[in-house]
Amino acid sequence: MNTFRWLTVLCLAAAMPAYASSAFKPIELKDAEMAELRGRYVMPGRIISFGIVMSSTWTNAVGDRITGAANMQIDKTTVTPQFYVQTTGSTGNGSLPNTGTGNVVGGAGLSSGQGVTQSVRTAGDSNTAYNDVGINIENGVAPASNLQTGQVLVAGGTVTGDSAAGRVSVSANNGGVQMAIQANHNQGNSLQQIGGGNVLQGTVLTGNSNLVRNITQLNVVMNNTGLNNGALNCNLDQLKGLRTLGY
Repeated sequence: MNTFRWLTVLCLAAAMPAYASSAFKPIELKDAEMAELRGRYVMPGRIISFGIVMSSTWTNAVGDRITGAANMQIDKTTVTPQFYVQTTGSTGNGSLPNTGTGNVVGGAGLSSGQGVTQSVRTAGDSNTAYNDVGINIENGVAPASNLQTGQVLVAGGTVTGDSAAGRVSVSANNGGVQMAIQANHNQGNSLQQIGGGNVLQGTVLTGNSNLVRNITQLNVVMNNTGLNNGALNCNLDQLKGLRTLGY
């Protein structure tokens, strides 16, 4: 398994249920079997902090803006993992953008993809949209828990915010988090969703001169100290079990 796939499985497994495929031979494992092996790719005690930062921003043609941000950080001091949500908005030059007249059709299958799904669909002019998923791996000490500000997002709950640009809604359902923006004046909508082993980012633009940014960042801090004998023996014992499988 190459480094990028290893890090991807690591981050998604720490955040939520995930399914992966194995590149090992000669025995091919099914997704359901791999799901039972979560965590065994990481040496004991190596991960000391894990965090998710999700944000969406919509800026329309006259400068009206709406932003939603959700943050979660887990370390050894965390009692209950929680997302903290903040919404902000601002007014541009005070005028109204031209009502969008575009019509985007199709794309129903984009919401049911597995893994990472990103899309930008537009029926307007002079629009700009970004979808970005980043994985940041660092060695050192866990950062200070300075992200825990804002409104707590409870299971099954929703946090909303409004501005002249539109409405942002952040909800927690089915073991995942969803962030959606519905822009005013028929300018379009955007959606980010993470959970169930999937990451979805999508934007639909039906107006003109909009700027949309969907960003999800996974942050992992690894312990850079060496493993003690007990930790090494634990991993060697796990490796012994592979002999009977043909490895």
